[in-house]
Amino acid sequence: MDDQLSGLCLPLDGHIPSSRTTTTTIALHADDLPAELLMSSVTTAGPPLAPSSKANSTPSPRVTNLNVQHVVLGNKLCHARSEPPPGRLIYSKEDYDIYEIDGEEHQLFSQNLSLFAKLFLDNKSVFFDVASFNYYLLVHNSPDGPAPNPQPQTIGFFSKEKMSWDNNNLACILVFPPWQRKGFGKILMGMSYELSRLEDRVGGPEKPLSELGRIGYLKFWQARVVSAILAVRNKTTLRVEEIADACCMLPEDVITTLKEMDVLGTKRKNDGSLIISKARVRAWLSVSKVDLTAPVDEAGFADDYLVDVEE
Repeated sequence: MDDQLSGLCLPLDGHIPSSRTTTTTIALHADDLPAELLMSSVTTAGPPLAPSSKANSTPSPRVTNLNVQHVVLGNKLCHARSEPPPGRLIYSKEDYDIYEIDGEEHQLFSQNLSLFAKLFLDNKSVFFDVASFNYYLLVHNSPDGPAPNPQPQTIGFFSKEKMSWDNNNLACILVFPPWQRKGFGKILMGMSYELSRLEDRVGGPEKPLSELGRIGYLKFWQARVVSAILAVRNKTTLRVEEIADACCMLPEDVITTLKEMDVLGTKRKNDGSLIISKARVRAWLSVSKVDLTAPVDEAGFADDYLVDVEE
Protein backbone atom coordinates (compact mmCIF):
# COMPACT_ATOMS: atom_id res chain seq x y z
CA MET A 1 0.00 0.00 0.00
CA ASP A 2 1.22 3.48 -0.85
CA ASP A 3 2.86 5.40 2.02
CA GLN A 4 0.10 7.98 1.67
CA LEU A 5 -2.43 5.28 2.45
CA SER A 6 -0.75 3.59 5.38
CA GLY A 7 -3.13 3.49 8.27
CA LEU A 8 -5.10 1.43 10.69
CA CYS A 9 -7.50 -1.27 9.45
CA LEU A 10 -10.25 -1.74 12.02
CA PRO A 11 -12.16 -5.00 12.49
CA LEU A 12 -15.87 -4.42 13.00
CA ASP A 13 -15.71 -5.86 16.51
CA GLY A 14 -12.43 -4.20 17.45
CA HIS A 15 -11.54 -1.03 19.30
CA ILE A 16 -10.18 2.31 18.20
CA PRO A 17 -6.94 3.27 19.95
CA SER A 18 -6.39 6.83 20.98
CA SER A 19 -3.86 8.85 18.99
CA ARG A 20 -3.16 12.34 17.86
CA THR A 21 -3.51 11.78 14.14
CA THR A 22 -4.26 8.52 12.35
CA THR A 23 -5.50 7.55 8.92
CA THR A 24 -8.27 5.04 9.43
CA THR A 25 -9.75 2.58 6.96
CA ILE A 26 -12.94 0.68 7.78
CA ALA A 27 -13.38 -2.24 5.39
CA LEU A 28 -15.78 -5.09 4.73
CA HIS A 29 -14.57 -7.97 2.58
CA ALA A 30 -16.65 -10.41 0.56
CA ASP A 31 -14.51 -12.85 -1.48
CA ASP A 32 -12.15 -10.62 -3.46
CA LEU A 33 -14.43 -7.56 -3.79
CA PRO A 34 -13.76 -5.31 -0.80
CA ALA A 35 -15.71 -2.14 -0.22
CA GLU A 36 -13.83 0.46 1.78
CA LEU A 37 -14.42 3.73 3.48
CA LEU A 38 -11.46 6.05 3.87
CA MET A 39 -11.27 8.63 6.63
CA SER A 40 -8.21 10.84 6.28
CA SER A 41 -6.70 12.68 9.24
CA VAL A 42 -8.97 11.37 11.95
CA THR A 43 -8.01 12.79 15.31
CA THR A 44 -9.42 10.90 18.26
CA ALA A 45 -9.07 11.46 21.95
CA GLY A 46 -9.71 9.42 25.04
CA PRO A 47 -9.15 5.79 26.04
CA PRO A 48 -9.66 2.87 23.64
CA LEU A 49 -13.25 1.86 23.11
CA ALA A 50 -14.25 -1.63 24.11
CA PRO A 51 -16.21 -3.81 21.68
CA SER A 52 -19.96 -3.83 22.12
CA SER A 53 -22.17 -6.91 21.87
CA LYS A 54 -25.22 -4.86 20.91
CA ALA A 55 -25.59 -3.89 17.26
CA ASN A 56 -27.44 -0.68 18.06
CA SER A 57 -25.16 0.52 20.82
CA THR A 58 -21.75 0.55 19.11
CA PRO A 59 -19.76 3.33 20.80
CA SER A 60 -18.33 6.11 18.63
CA PRO A 61 -14.92 7.76 19.08
CA ARG A 62 -14.71 11.35 20.16
CA VAL A 63 -13.75 12.95 16.84
CA THR A 64 -12.24 16.41 17.08
CA ASN A 65 -10.98 16.82 13.52
CA LEU A 66 -12.06 14.93 10.45
CA ASN A 67 -11.33 15.26 6.77
CA VAL A 68 -13.34 12.75 4.77
CA GLN A 69 -11.75 12.35 1.36
CA HIS A 70 -13.61 9.61 -0.45
CA VAL A 71 -16.16 6.85 -0.21
CA VAL A 72 -14.72 4.29 -2.60
CA LEU A 73 -15.65 0.88 -3.95
CA GLY A 74 -13.19 -1.42 -5.67
CA ASN A 75 -10.39 -3.93 -5.38
CA LYS A 76 -7.80 -1.33 -4.46
CA LEU A 77 -7.88 1.68 -2.18
CA CYS A 78 -6.56 4.74 -4.00
CA HIS A 79 -6.04 8.07 -2.27
CA ALA A 80 -6.43 9.98 -5.54
CA ARG A 81 -9.25 7.86 -6.89
CA SER A 82 -11.05 9.68 -9.69
CA GLU A 83 -13.92 7.29 -10.43
CA PRO A 84 -17.40 8.54 -9.48
CA PRO A 85 -19.45 6.75 -6.82
CA PRO A 86 -21.41 3.66 -7.85
CA GLY A 87 -25.01 4.04 -8.86
CA ARG A 88 -26.67 6.55 -11.13
CA LEU A 89 -26.08 10.26 -11.58
CA ILE A 90 -29.56 11.78 -11.27
CA TYR A 91 -28.83 15.45 -10.60
CA SER A 92 -26.11 17.93 -11.49
CA LYS A 93 -26.12 21.65 -10.74
CA GLU A 94 -23.13 23.98 -10.61
CA ASP A 95 -20.47 22.24 -8.46
CA TYR A 96 -22.75 19.56 -7.02
CA ASP A 97 -23.86 16.13 -8.20
CA ILE A 98 -26.31 13.71 -6.59
CA TYR A 99 -26.04 9.97 -7.18
CA GLU A 100 -28.80 7.44 -6.53
CA ILE A 101 -27.46 4.14 -5.21
CA ASP A 102 -29.65 1.05 -4.94
CA GLY A 103 -28.92 -0.66 -1.61
CA GLU A 104 -29.70 -4.06 -3.10
CA GLU A 105 -27.50 -3.63 -6.17
CA HIS A 106 -24.58 -2.05 -4.27
CA GLN A 107 -24.97 -3.81 -0.95
CA LEU A 108 -21.40 -3.62 0.38
CA PHE A 109 -21.04 0.04 -0.49
CA SER A 110 -24.37 0.85 1.18
CA GLN A 111 -23.48 -1.14 4.30
CA ASN A 112 -20.15 0.63 4.64
CA LEU A 113 -21.77 4.01 4.09
CA SER A 114 -24.29 3.22 6.83
CA LEU A 115 -21.57 2.01 9.19
CA PHE A 116 -19.62 5.18 8.53
CA ALA A 117 -22.72 7.25 9.38
CA LYS A 118 -22.95 5.32 12.65
CA LEU A 119 -19.82 7.14 13.81
CA PHE A 120 -21.76 10.41 13.89
CA LEU A 121 -25.39 9.36 14.47
CA ASP A 122 -26.18 7.77 17.82
CA ASN A 123 -29.62 6.62 16.66
CA LYS A 124 -28.44 5.05 13.38
CA SER A 125 -29.63 1.44 13.52
CA VAL A 126 -29.97 0.13 9.95
CA PHE A 127 -26.58 -0.71 8.47
CA PHE A 128 -26.81 -4.33 7.28
CA ASP A 129 -30.34 -4.69 5.91
CA VAL A 130 -29.86 -2.12 3.14
CA ALA A 131 -31.65 -3.84 0.24
CA SER A 132 -34.93 -1.98 0.87
CA PHE A 133 -33.28 1.47 0.73
CA ASN A 134 -31.97 3.85 -1.89
CA TYR A 135 -29.06 6.11 -0.96
CA TYR A 136 -28.53 9.59 -2.36
CA LEU A 137 -24.94 10.88 -2.25
CA LEU A 138 -24.15 14.58 -2.48
CA VAL A 139 -20.82 15.04 -4.25
CA HIS A 140 -18.96 18.35 -4.43
CA ASN A 141 -16.82 18.89 -7.53
CA SER A 142 -14.53 21.47 -6.01
CA PRO A 143 -12.38 23.50 -8.43
CA ASP A 144 -10.22 24.45 -5.44
CA GLY A 145 -9.13 20.92 -4.58
CA PRO A 146 -5.51 19.78 -4.26
CA ALA A 147 -3.38 20.26 -7.37
CA PRO A 148 -2.90 19.09 -10.02
CA ASN A 149 -6.19 17.20 -10.30
CA PRO A 150 -8.88 18.27 -7.83
CA GLN A 151 -11.08 15.29 -6.96
CA PRO A 152 -14.82 15.12 -6.25
CA GLN A 153 -15.66 14.76 -2.56
CA THR A 154 -18.64 12.97 -1.07
CA ILE A 155 -19.89 15.41 1.56
CA GLY A 156 -23.19 13.91 2.71
CA PHE A 157 -26.07 11.61 1.93
CA PHE A 158 -29.58 10.60 2.84
CA SER A 159 -31.35 7.27 2.62
CA LYS A 160 -34.93 6.60 1.58
CA GLU A 161 -37.09 3.51 1.80
CA LYS A 162 -38.10 2.17 -1.60
CA MET A 163 -41.59 1.51 -0.26
CA SER A 164 -42.80 3.41 2.79
CA TRP A 165 -46.32 2.87 4.08
CA ASP A 166 -45.95 6.07 6.13
CA ASN A 167 -44.92 8.15 3.09
CA ASN A 168 -41.47 8.77 4.55
CA ASN A 169 -39.29 10.46 1.95
CA LEU A 170 -36.15 10.32 4.12
CA ALA A 171 -34.95 7.75 6.65
CA CYS A 172 -31.47 9.00 7.57
CA ILE A 173 -29.55 12.16 6.69
CA LEU A 174 -25.96 13.11 7.37
CA VAL A 175 -23.64 15.88 6.26
CA PHE A 176 -20.10 14.93 7.20
CA PRO A 177 -18.61 17.18 9.92
CA PRO A 178 -16.18 19.22 7.76
CA TRP A 179 -19.10 20.44 5.62
CA GLN A 180 -21.75 21.04 8.25
CA ARG A 181 -23.38 24.47 8.68
CA LYS A 182 -22.79 25.30 5.01
CA GLY A 183 -26.31 24.71 3.68
CA PHE A 184 -25.70 21.22 2.31
CA GLY A 185 -28.35 19.68 4.55
CA LYS A 186 -30.86 21.95 2.85
CA ILE A 187 -29.87 20.51 -0.54
CA LEU A 188 -30.40 16.95 0.70
CA MET A 189 -33.76 17.82 2.28
CA GLY A 190 -34.78 19.61 -0.90
CA MET A 191 -33.93 16.56 -2.98
CA SER A 192 -36.06 14.31 -0.76
CA TYR A 193 -39.08 16.55 -1.35
CA GLU A 194 -38.37 16.86 -5.07
CA LEU A 195 -38.46 13.07 -5.23
CA SER A 196 -41.85 13.17 -3.49
CA ARG A 197 -43.06 15.69 -6.04
CA LEU A 198 -41.86 13.56 -8.95
CA GLU A 199 -43.65 10.59 -7.39
CA ASP A 200 -46.79 12.75 -7.02
CA ARG A 201 -47.19 12.18 -3.30
CA VAL A 202 -46.81 14.07 -0.05
CA GLY A 203 -44.12 12.94 2.34
CA GLY A 204 -41.85 13.75 5.22
CA PRO A 205 -38.87 12.48 7.21
CA GLU A 206 -39.08 9.41 9.38
CA LYS A 207 -40.10 10.33 12.90
CA PRO A 208 -39.38 10.97 15.68
CA LEU A 209 -36.81 13.59 14.74
CA SER A 210 -33.82 14.30 16.91
CA GLU A 211 -33.65 17.75 18.44
CA LEU A 212 -31.06 18.90 15.91
CA GLY A 213 -33.08 17.28 13.14
CA ARG A 214 -36.20 19.13 14.25
CA ILE A 215 -34.36 22.47 14.22
CA GLY A 216 -32.97 21.82 10.75
CA TYR A 217 -36.27 20.70 9.31
CA LEU A 218 -38.23 23.59 10.80
CA LYS A 219 -35.92 26.06 9.08
CA PHE A 220 -36.25 24.18 5.81
CA TRP A 221 -40.04 23.82 6.13
CA GLN A 222 -40.46 27.51 6.91
CA ALA A 223 -38.82 28.56 3.64
CA ARG A 224 -40.82 25.98 1.70
CA VAL A 225 -44.17 26.92 3.24
CA VAL A 226 -43.62 30.67 2.92
CA SER A 227 -42.68 30.29 -0.76
CA ALA A 228 -45.87 28.32 -1.42
CA ILE A 229 -48.08 30.82 0.40
CA LEU A 230 -46.66 33.90 -1.31
CA ALA A 231 -46.87 32.20 -4.71
CA VAL A 232 -50.67 32.24 -4.46
CA ARG A 233 -51.72 35.76 -5.45
CA ASN A 234 -55.48 35.52 -5.95
CA LYS A 235 -56.40 34.49 -2.39
CA THR A 236 -56.17 36.31 0.89
CA THR A 237 -56.44 33.12 2.98
CA LEU A 238 -55.36 29.53 2.38
CA ARG A 239 -56.17 26.15 3.86
CA VAL A 240 -53.50 23.92 5.32
CA GLU A 241 -54.34 21.17 2.83
CA GLU A 242 -53.63 23.50 -0.08
CA ILE A 243 -50.18 24.32 1.29
CA ALA A 244 -49.44 20.65 1.98
CA ASP A 245 -50.26 19.71 -1.61
CA ALA A 246 -48.21 22.59 -3.03
CA CYS A 247 -45.18 21.68 -0.88
CA CYS A 248 -45.58 17.86 -1.07
CA MET A 249 -45.51 18.00 2.73
CA LEU A 250 -47.58 16.15 5.29
CA PRO A 251 -50.38 18.36 6.72
CA GLU A 252 -49.11 17.80 10.26
CA ASP A 253 -45.66 19.11 9.27
CA VAL A 254 -47.28 22.18 7.70
CA ILE A 255 -49.26 22.84 10.90
CA THR A 256 -46.14 22.42 13.05
CA THR A 257 -44.31 24.93 10.86
CA LEU A 258 -47.14 27.47 10.88
CA LYS A 259 -47.48 27.26 14.65
CA GLU A 260 -43.75 27.91 15.06
CA MET A 261 -44.11 30.93 12.76
CA ASP A 262 -47.28 32.10 14.58
CA VAL A 263 -49.09 32.94 11.34
CA LEU A 264 -52.33 31.00 11.80
CA GLY A 265 -55.44 33.14 11.85
CA THR A 266 -57.68 33.16 14.92
CA LYS A 267 -60.78 32.25 12.92
CA ARG A 268 -61.76 29.02 11.19
CA LYS A 269 -63.80 28.33 8.10
CA ASN A 270 -67.25 26.78 8.34
CA ASP A 271 -65.80 23.32 7.80
CA GLY A 272 -63.37 23.84 10.69
CA SER A 273 -60.31 24.39 8.48
CA LEU A 274 -57.51 26.53 9.85
CA ILE A 275 -56.93 29.83 8.06
CA ILE A 276 -53.46 31.15 7.21
CA SER A 277 -53.00 34.91 7.32
CA LYS A 278 -50.84 36.04 4.41
CA ALA A 279 -50.31 39.39 6.12
CA ARG A 280 -48.75 37.61 9.10
CA VAL A 281 -46.59 35.55 6.75
CA ARG A 282 -45.21 38.67 5.08
CA ALA A 283 -44.55 40.26 8.48
CA TRP A 284 -42.75 37.11 9.64
CA LEU A 285 -40.60 37.03 6.51
CA SER A 286 -39.56 40.67 6.87
CA VAL A 287 -38.26 39.94 10.36
CA SER A 288 -36.74 36.47 9.86
CA LYS A 289 -34.99 37.19 6.54
CA VAL A 290 -35.26 33.52 5.53
CA ASP A 291 -33.72 32.68 2.16
CA LEU A 292 -36.55 31.46 -0.09
CA THR A 293 -34.27 30.23 -2.89
CA ALA A 294 -35.15 26.64 -3.78
CA PRO A 295 -32.17 24.38 -2.95
CA VAL A 296 -32.94 21.99 -5.82
CA ASP A 297 -33.74 23.05 -9.38
CA GLU A 298 -35.78 20.70 -11.57
CA ALA A 299 -33.58 21.69 -14.51
CA GLY A 300 -30.68 19.93 -12.81
CA PHE A 301 -32.25 16.47 -13.05
CA ALA A 302 -30.94 14.08 -15.68
CA ASP A 303 -33.42 13.79 -18.55
CA ASP A 304 -33.43 10.00 -18.52
CA TYR A 305 -34.17 9.99 -14.79
CA LEU A 306 -37.24 12.20 -15.23
CA VAL A 307 -38.47 9.91 -18.00
CA ASP A 308 -38.06 6.82 -15.79
CA VAL A 309 -39.93 8.45 -12.90
CA GLU A 310 -42.81 9.51 -15.14
CA GLU A 311 -43.08 5.98 -16.53
